[in-house]
Amino acid sequence: MNRDTPVPFVRDEGAGALLLALPEAFPWVRHLDAEEARTFTDELLEALSDAGPDAEEAVHRALVSWRATARINADPDQLRDAPRPLDGDDLGPVEVRE
Repeated sequence: MNRDTPVPFVRDEGAGALLLALPEAFPWVRHLDAEEARTFTDELLEALSDAGPDAEEAVHRALVSWRATARINADPDQLRDAPRPLDGDDLGPVEVRE
C-alpha cells in the first residue's frame, strides 16, 4: 500500500488514522493489498488495546506475521509458491496454547 493508493474504508477514525500512518511506521506495508492492510490495522488495534498479560505478545505476533506476509507478497517466487501444499512434509505435532 503506497501513498498513492486510496485509503480503503475503515470502521472508525482511529483505524483510519493508523491506516494512514502505516507506510511511515512500517515501510513493508506497501507490499500488502488494501484488504490485507485493513486486516493488519484491525489486528494491530485489537492487540494494542488489550491490557491483559499477553498484550505485548499479541502486538509482536501481529507485527511479525503481517511482515512475513508482506515479504512473501514482495517476492514473486515466494508468492507463486505460497498457496501450494507442502510436499508431504510432516512438520510434527502442533502445540495449541490456551
